Amino acid sequence: MASISTTAQAATNPAQTNGQAFRGPFAIMTSLFFLWGFMTVFNDILIPRFKEAFTLNYFQAMLVQFAFFGAYFVGSLIYFIISATKGDPIAKIGYKNGVVIGLLISAAGSALFWPAASAASYPMFLVALFVVGLGFAMLQIAANPYVTILGPEKTASSRLNLAQGFNSVGTTIGPLIGGWLIFQYFAKTGAHGAESVKVPYLMFCVVFVVLAGVFFFIHLPHVGEGHIQPGAGALKYPHVVLGVIAIFMYVGGEVSVGSAIINFLGQPGVAGLSELEASKYVSIYWGGLMIGRFMGAVELSEMKASKKRLLLLVIPLLAYLLLWIAKSAPLDAMHGGAEGSVFALWRDQFVVNWAVFKVYLPFIGLCWLLFQFGKSQAGRTLVIFSATVVALLLTAILVGGKVAMWCVVAIGLFTSIGWSNTFSLALEGTGTYKSQVSSLLVMAILGGAVLPPLQGKIADLTHNLQISFIVPLIAYAYVAFYGLKGHRIGRGPENSPT
Repeated sequence: MASISTTAQAATNPAQTNGQAFRGPFAIMTSLFFLWGFMTVFNDILIPRFKEAFTLNYFQAMLVQFAFFGAYFVGSLIYFIISATKGDPIAKIGYKNGVVIGLLISAAGSALFWPAASAASYPMFLVALFVVGLGFAMLQIAANPYVTILGPEKTASSRLNLAQGFNSVGTTIGPLIGGWLIFQYFAKTGAHGAESVKVPYLMFCVVFVVLAGVFFFIHLPHVGEGHIQPGAGALKYPHVVLGVIAIFMYVGGEVSVGSAIINFLGQPGVAGLSELEASKYVSIYWGGLMIGRFMGAVELSEMKASKKRLLLLVIPLLAYLLLWIAKSAPLDAMHGGAEGSVFALWRDQFVVNWAVFKVYLPFIGLCWLLFQFGKSQAGRTLVIFSATVVALLLTAILVGGKVAMWCVVAIGLFTSIGWSNTFSLALEGTGTYKSQVSSLLVMAILGGAVLPPLQGKIADLTHNLQISFIVPLIAYAYVAFYGLKGHRIGRGPENSPT
């Protein structure tokens, strides 16, 4: 992130961004990616909780995502308008100050959960989520392009996949902890219904304030091509416009699937799981993104082929083991104070969960195989993985039972590289307009606000949640198009990415 007091040479010399000198700043940035991943996935827990507490239908419950991701659109639109009329705000205030502002706004939104829970008001919760989303929009606008310029442009997808991998660590453990806190821990102590979200979001508020202080005082270098000049120059690139649509579709599809998992797995014709048990499968879904993104960071990098082959075997297995261990954690026993038996219970649950994870393992093998077909090319990998998601969703729609269940849960593996590859492909060749392009791409997170309620409406009208997965299916079909052709449109052969 940036301090504007750094030298102009450091700010504008791309030769210095060799991927070696900025490992420290990149490592610091991963904390932000982890945090907003951890918190964003809490929405998947809030949806069934609010649906029960306020007696909502699917459409009304999905307004959780509409409020949260709608704020991304509003915040990014405001940023774009300011950029077009007054000049790029990030170039004026610096990346670091942009992060601090985003963290403080997110803290304010988290604090609003307390009065919303006290008043038992669903609209107040939606307002609180909207404010949190505004803060996250600022964080996304600052963080994503900053990560892409901490090194050569051709390996931007690798760096962004690695950062998003840490984001997915947050989304992996978020449902486990969130499901336990909201459905179990605070429910047991009398905080039923909407009251059960009070303390978790108060804790988020404190964390945001502390992080804002940390980022305010640390030094992060100012690198990149920020220019303070008005105008909507980002829109002159056709591949950027198509990329904005691709991000809209990608985020909408990803959020739609994640939002529907708990209710989908609870259906008798699929798995008939309780909300608490189904929330653990949400963690497997998001854990798939973690596995795929770490693999993508390796596959799209410039490391030696022998080292790449080794890491592409070791990383997914370690991440798979981490996910397995996390899902086996005996959280209820830890809360109950059974100190002597916790590790024994954890071991026993680990063994029991083999029945689940042995089914998931072949999907990881398929993910590894598809990376080989991707041949370290961002566009090629994007189309292969998105087409795989389309195939899995089609199977889930046409087939019921455990097959449909695992097709939906395994989608996380193959949607993993979608954000990073699309974002970096859209940023390529945009020069001084990177921050403005970033604001447009973050604005497209609106897809996470629009597509989940649309899926919910289809589920309500048809009385069939399974059929409603046609919404993310269409979304991923467009992302596949962008990976195949869309990112090349309007670009000359000399600057056309692979």
